[in-house]
Amino acid sequence: MSQKIAPLSGFPEWLPGERLVEQQVLDIIRETFELHGFVNIETRAVEPVDRLLGKGGDADKEIYGISRLAAEPDGGDRSQVALGLHFDLTVPFARYVLENAGKLTFPFRRYQIQRVWRGERPQEGRYREFTQADIDIISAGELPFHYEAEVPLVIADTFSRLPIGPYRIQVNNRKIPEGFYLGIGFSPEQIAGVLRIVDKLDKIGVEGVAQALLEAGASLEQAEKCLALANISAKDLSFVDQVRDLGISHETLESGLAELSAVMQAGIAHAPGILVADLRVARGLDYYTGTVYETQLVGQESYGSVCSGGRYDSLASDGRATYPGVGISIGVTRLLARLLPAGAIGTTRPTPTCVLIALGAEQDRAQASSLAAALRSRGIATEVAPTAAKFGKQIRYADRRGIPYVWFPPTEPDAAHSVKDIRSGEQVDADPGHWLPPADDLHPRLVGPVDSAQ
Repeated sequence: MSQKIAPLSGFPEWLPGERLVEQQVLDIIRETFELHGFVNIETRAVEPVDRLLGKGGDADKEIYGISRLAAEPDGGDRSQVALGLHFDLTVPFARYVLENAGKLTFPFRRYQIQRVWRGERPQEGRYREFTQADIDIISAGELPFHYEAEVPLVIADTFSRLPIGPYRIQVNNRKIPEGFYLGIGFSPEQIAGVLRIVDKLDKIGVEGVAQALLEAGASLEQAEKCLALANISAKDLSFVDQVRDLGISHETLESGLAELSAVMQAGIAHAPGILVADLRVARGLDYYTGTVYETQLVGQESYGSVCSGGRYDSLASDGRATYPGVGISIGVTRLLARLLPAGAIGTTRPTPTCVLIALGAEQDRAQASSLAAALRSRGIATEVAPTAAKFGKQIRYADRRGIPYVWFPPTEPDAAHSVKDIRSGEQVDADPGHWLPPADDLHPRLVGPVDSAQ
């Protein structure tokens, strides 16, 4: 009896053409990260649950636990540590640094591209399993501030190489809202909760945030001041005067304004128009302590951030040594989930194959396979036709696959090989030892709207 297969919500799987886009995107991300001096690592998929717990935001509710189906009902071996799948790559990276500190050279610049898992309600752009691409710079004891200005510029460089359309990197500094909240009378113990509420401004709106603040013990005046601060946004340094016009002073606030000004000055110099000082950005995770980042696609702000991160000072600490860091993460799956269905990103062809070798007869397959091997040895992705059908049918097969060239071996001993560009119809003689396709056809390339690939 056949069984109907039901899809699993929140666990995306790409079709071959979509997966090719993802691979091309990952290749560009990887190459750009390495151009900036980041080295690659990979961490295990699981961490002890007690390490994953308590990292702030809603992470505690989203951790997937790991257990064996054959485990005993009472828990079995009590010596086994409870394990959970990691919900981001920063927490396992901090643990990795602590375990390998004696073997690393600081400041340590790493990038990491892996799957992560979150047990949240699936919706557009939010999945239970997805791919992230992270960079972090971490040091021993002290991490110079200039790295907080460098990290968003790496992302600007990366995104400038991807055909994703206009985007903006929103930056803030956690010291600004923390100092401001202290200046309007919140206690230090209230700060984390207020930050988490304000961080939901895009999700629940002004009225929702105001109500949540009041329910958390804020006065009406405090709630209004919080919203006034969150409303400040600028592509230049004018945010400083806008904050001071609110009439609140605190040394932590001043420190945050100075640091955010330095980040913005670096952005204005190296990525003009890309960085925006946006004081509503708070990031819900409690381990952030300095500059924080979020990235939105222009015109699609309601979709939320596709790239985020920040500075953390105490996440990697064993009680004896502390390793402060700053990092940012591209939500690769989230980004593609927005662009692919809209046809806003694609490749020049949906397959790596550049050449299909036609078969005149099945007994010619061995010769065709040798020819394919010769072309592959020179870096030309090649496959042999699946059957020795009429040439017109083989050309249609190549067209359906998106293969641009069909190669015709000679049918007589002294005849020449020929290759046909099935897009233009042009067919020319070709030497298997020397022929190359135009550089743009050798490999699939990323393009903007799919129509531009036609």
